Amino acid sequence: MLRYIITPLVLACLALPAAADDVQLQPDRPERYVVVKGDTLWAISGKFLKDPWKWPRVWNMNRAEIKNPHLIYPGDVVVLDTSSGEPQLRLLRETVTLQPGIREEPLDREAVPSISPSTIAPFLSRPLIVEADSLKESPTIIAGPQNRVAYAPGNKVYIDKLPEDQGNVWHIYRPGKIMVDPETKEPLGLEALYLGDLKVLKFGDPATGEITRAKEEIFSDDRLVKVEDKLQFNYIPHAPESDIKGRIMAIYGGVAEAGANTIISINKGKLDGLEEGHVLSINRAGTYVSRKPTEKKAEEKFKLPEFRFKDVDPNEEKNKKPQAKTDEKYDPKKDPANDKSLVKLPDERIGLLMVFRTFDRVSYGLIMQAAEPVNLLDTVNTP
Repeated sequence: MLRYIITPLVLACLALPAAADDVQLQPDRPERYVVVKGDTLWAISGKFLKDPWKWPRVWNMNRAEIKNPHLIYPGDVVVLDTSSGEPQLRLLRETVTLQPGIREEPLDREAVPSISPSTIAPFLSRPLIVEADSLKESPTIIAGPQNRVAYAPGNKVYIDKLPEDQGNVWHIYRPGKIMVDPETKEPLGLEALYLGDLKVLKFGDPATGEITRAKEEIFSDDRLVKVEDKLQFNYIPHAPESDIKGRIMAIYGGVAEAGANTIISINKGKLDGLEEGHVLSINRAGTYVSRKPTEKKAEEKFKLPEFRFKDVDPNEEKNKKPQAKTDEKYDPKKDPANDKSLVKLPDERIGLLMVFRTFDRVSYGLIMQAAEPVNLLDTVNTP
């Protein structure tokens, strides 16, 4: 006999600061939805809510439950309940009664993730943001097959300083580009370049390993980093509690402009209050325009001042570049922000991103929605 029981997904009251009337429902929302394999929490919440990141509000989640959410599985039924006057989502879950007091629920199902695992999985363990010198202390490949310069899958290699208490599966990295804050020009960390995977065959001094995967050629002096034991997919989409403002630093996937399902990095991280599951709006900065349509266009009227160069000695090398004078000072009268004849158009929201991996000063996010192409240096902030 099949028996259905209705249980709230969570019991505690919402701890996020927001009024219930801030939650707007989709006009064509269903009364109930059966979760299927391949669903994500973002997609499910989007069927009921105009703003999917407000999902915790209609589940009455507190902060602890956002960090450690109850799981939803394919076959579960999500029900919208408005009987209290405020929208609430509840879970209708199928169980099988074996005997009084004992029920059986399927355990071989995978819980519904927040966003697509296939899209973000490579970025959950790579790339890696590290301090500039931290890779110097990592286990190092010191040699490989005789007469080989580059190593490939199946090659045996030897590793120095490999601890025996951190498992036998490792990622291989090489120092990559320095991540620089586009606003302050301050270095935020080193983005290490992922090269492949290695399996330890024998511990010792040196240890022996075998390369099991190579994304690029691997050389001596490349470094090893421990593989995470478990990838986290079960965070809940939600808005930050603080006012976050940042910029997009990089777009991944070999594209100049980004759209939905593209991974980007931003210049904010754990130290700024960001955590996995935070949703940020993506904005295009407003431009300055003339208050009078008949005036010359602002972008033509307010150009950067031309530099004055020092005189060049004709006897100097021809290829030597002239040096710009440093006496060109900031002129507030030439700043369009101080020109009363100009007005700055509002910043326009063009999309949403969800943070899925955070480091101290850098985070990675997945663009969930994009009404226009997303560019480098577009701003992000708390929605």
